[in-house]
Amino acid sequence: MLLGLVGKPSCGKSTFFKAASLSDVLIASYPFATIEPNHGMGYVRVEALCKELNTKCNPRTGFCTGETRFVPVELMDVAGLVKGASEGKGLGNKFLDTLRQADMFIQIVDISATTTLEGQEGKGDPIADVEMLEGELNKWYEQIFAKVWEKLSRTIQSTKTDFAKSVAKQFSGLRVKEVDVNKVLTILKLDPTQPTSWSKQDLKDFTRVLRYSTKPMLIAANKADKPNSQENLAKLKQAFPDMKIIPCSADAELSLRQAANAGLIEYIQGESTFKIIENKISDKQKEALESIQKNVLDKFGSAGIQDVLDKSVFDLLKYIAIFPAGSKLADSKGNVLPDCFLLPNKTTALDFAYSLHTDIGDKFIKAIDVRTKQPVGKDYPLKHRDGIEIMTS
Repeated sequence: MLLGLVGKPSCGKSTFFKAASLSDVLIASYPFATIEPNHGMGYVRVEALCKELNTKCNPRTGFCTGETRFVPVELMDVAGLVKGASEGKGLGNKFLDTLRQADMFIQIVDISATTTLEGQEGKGDPIADVEMLEGELNKWYEQIFAKVWEKLSRTIQSTKTDFAKSVAKQFSGLRVKEVDVNKVLTILKLDPTQPTSWSKQDLKDFTRVLRYSTKPMLIAANKADKPNSQENLAKLKQAFPDMKIIPCSADAELSLRQAANAGLIEYIQGESTFKIIENKISDKQKEALESIQKNVLDKFGSAGIQDVLDKSVFDLLKYIAIFPAGSKLADSKGNVLPDCFLLPNKTTALDFAYSLHTDIGDKFIKAIDVRTKQPVGKDYPLKHRDGIEIMTS
């Protein structure tokens, strides 16, 4: 799974990326500090299964507190996008092309409105920021389709091939699936048997709705602890009532995680408080941390970065977490519940088996629910936090 961080220049994308992943990236208050995309690992929270099974898990990737399992997800931070990016402005074509493989977008918005649309210091407008980026992403999708549409539509119509299957195959690089195409056709009531008769507006509407379906977007309202941010946040939510908008402070989260790494505090990302280690901290550091507690954690319940990642994966993409588990709950090396996989909702037991390995899917006999010890069949729809043992021939 790949979550793409997008936004205008100087909105705090790189700070968000570093706060979420602790990757060593350049953070600067000028446009296009990021040129090449940065890749790193963030984590999403899953209620630990081990505590229900009276054991302590030993993850191969991520970590577990005993209460919460932190499961890794890949993050990608691309350079800031400006108006005209879909036409190449600001190296926009290059930056957009790197986003093809993203499963969704997290748009970082400067909710304090202290940077212009181009990322310069000055008066900003978070509503205009969202509208600009949405417009550029939609134009990007439209242009990709327009390049091949005439030939593709003629071929589909003349050969009477399945429209959804043909479009999904042609645009598999954008993660387009047949179910996405059919969903859009139903919404817009477009005739898939006569695509050559579609108008330019039909194609524009089709690509716009398809982009929403295949690349959904969540808004991270960054710098929420700055002056005027709460007023701007209320206006943004009113302007985009259907979008998921989460206030956050990347600066605060980064400071807390760096302090924890330095041994100055005890802190787990996404929590509402931390513990200062008194004999290791200066008065100035203590004052700065107490300010974060008062102005960010007490006010919002957390710094918001972890909430953004959790809601991106589980609320927007609607993925579920599944624990593969044998009868002894451990692998051959003794690692207890070593893995946790993030899979699409409605994944079946057989789908899960194939996701582990083709041979496991081919030799599937049944699955065992580790909680109930009861067998389930290949068509059993898995639920979030299921522990499953796959039995093979």
